[in-house]
Amino acid sequence: MFNRSFHNLFMESMILGATLLASTSAYAEERNLVVGNGTQTNISTGLTKLTLRLNQTPPFKDNSSETTIAQTPKIPAINSDGSFQQTNSMSQVTSVSQFSDVQPSDWAFGALQSLVERYGCIAGYPNSTYRGNRAMTRYEFAAGLNACLSRINELIATATSDLVTKEDLTTLQRLQAEFSAELATLRGRVDNLEAQTAELEANQFSTTTKLVGEAVFAVTDAFSGSVNGSNTVFQDRVRLKFISSFTGKDTLYVRLTGGNATTLKLPNATGEGLQTFNLSPANNNDFLDWLAYYFPIGDKIDAYVGAVNGVFFDFIPTLSPYLDSATGAGRALTEFASSSPIYRIGGGAGAGINYKFSDKVVLSLGYLAGDHASAESGSGLFNGQYGAIAQLAWNPNNNSGIGLTYVNAYQNRGAIFDIGSGGAIVGTAQANTPFDQVITNSYGAEAFYKFSPKVAINGFFGYTNAKNLAGSGSADIWYYALGLAFPDLGKQGNLGGILVGAEPYRGGNPAPANDLSLHIEGFYKYRLTDNIAITPGVIWITAPGQNDDNQDAVIGTVRTTFTF
Repeated sequence: MFNRSFHNLFMESMILGATLLASTSAYAEERNLVVGNGTQTNISTGLTKLTLRLNQTPPFKDNSSETTIAQTPKIPAINSDGSFQQTNSMSQVTSVSQFSDVQPSDWAFGALQSLVERYGCIAGYPNSTYRGNRAMTRYEFAAGLNACLSRINELIATATSDLVTKEDLTTLQRLQAEFSAELATLRGRVDNLEAQTAELEANQFSTTTKLVGEAVFAVTDAFSGSVNGSNTVFQDRVRLKFISSFTGKDTLYVRLTGGNATTLKLPNATGEGLQTFNLSPANNNDFLDWLAYYFPIGDKIDAYVGAVNGVFFDFIPTLSPYLDSATGAGRALTEFASSSPIYRIGGGAGAGINYKFSDKVVLSLGYLAGDHASAESGSGLFNGQYGAIAQLAWNPNNNSGIGLTYVNAYQNRGAIFDIGSGGAIVGTAQANTPFDQVITNSYGAEAFYKFSPKVAINGFFGYTNAKNLAGSGSADIWYYALGLAFPDLGKQGNLGGILVGAEPYRGGNPAPANDLSLHIEGFYKYRLTDNIAITPGVIWITAPGQNDDNQDAVIGTVRTTFTF
């Protein structure tokens, strides 16, 4: 690597840009270029910050797992987690003002402006940045030199050869000789890359689809508080996900799941302490457990259609950085610690949108029906169990965000917090089934703040009023939590987390048991490799089932997650 920054060295090195592309009124400031043989040459600063247009240049990898409003799973180009993203390749610009990181006060602004607007010899990144301080290799320098040589040939061919002086040609010949080896090597690499690309295209699985997977091995034991006592179990879950794009802007997800993971049994049939990997079809294989399609409508609307096991947190920002892994096994251990239970009211099939007022404000609307496939009376897409959500989220910057959420839902079977499955995913039995048939109105607030790239805090508060449709009365249900996340704890890719809160519980419960149950969780995800992570953790549930007479449940887990 050169010791000098990428574009500054490029500017100092590309003599011909200053001499052949600049007019006789070239810039007065002179700098010295030390060529490989030790010769120093004075050049003007006319050629500055030339970027490369090479697809072979490795794109910058964003390893952040931050959850912001704009980062809902939608638009393509496949990322390491299986989602599609835009590429980081460079594209031609026509005005220096298109670079957000280039200011008129920069010392080489005038030279860059001339090269961009007069000669079209500069490329930039899709996010409108120029990255003038990035380091470069000798191969990159050679490729950029070659690009300018081609430009010179064009100018000479168009009767501009009178701009070339003998001194310029002498310097040019010296540069060509200096980098002849790198240029030859680069040509060989390009030829080799083309051959490899042809081989991949001939044997690829699909031109539109990428296959990604997640396999979980988990050893779990409830040291106390379990109905079955202390009993160590070894459970597994495997997911295969096909991610397709047909237009370059849409994404189709088809996921198959198999496994044998079931939740540990706590007193009073409570749903507290359920871990994300417990969501699996026990003892079944090749099970289609998620089918969803994302596509844009214009520039401001991202649309979502869920056909199988759709949930609101498929597309709505949960404002829970680092802890939220949805139903995956990559972050927090439990569904409760991932994000607010309000996103788990209802599920099934339906649709939703995110409307972006701006990059900072997003309005989300959605509707999901749990009985969508049944033609029986009291079922169907609009006559059975459903959930309708509206949320307004505000991200003032990348370090903070807040959301206000409302859900209206109808439940005529199973639990309230069930993501459409019928069984409780979070919360006590009293909170999930206060009546046989209910209409609920839920209100929630969610927020996060990043103190630094290494420390983030998030929390949520929610209230659900459940009205008895089969009789009289109503139930008040409460839930809240505060969590801390420590990204890259120990090394890059690791994650530590602590959360304390109360899973959904019924306030003023008429039954004898009306005690407050707390959920305390701590975990540490240690990344062995880019594809393997081990996450030990502990879940402590006080007064399970809202009953102090029940022994506290202490669940220990060692979860190993393989991603591919």
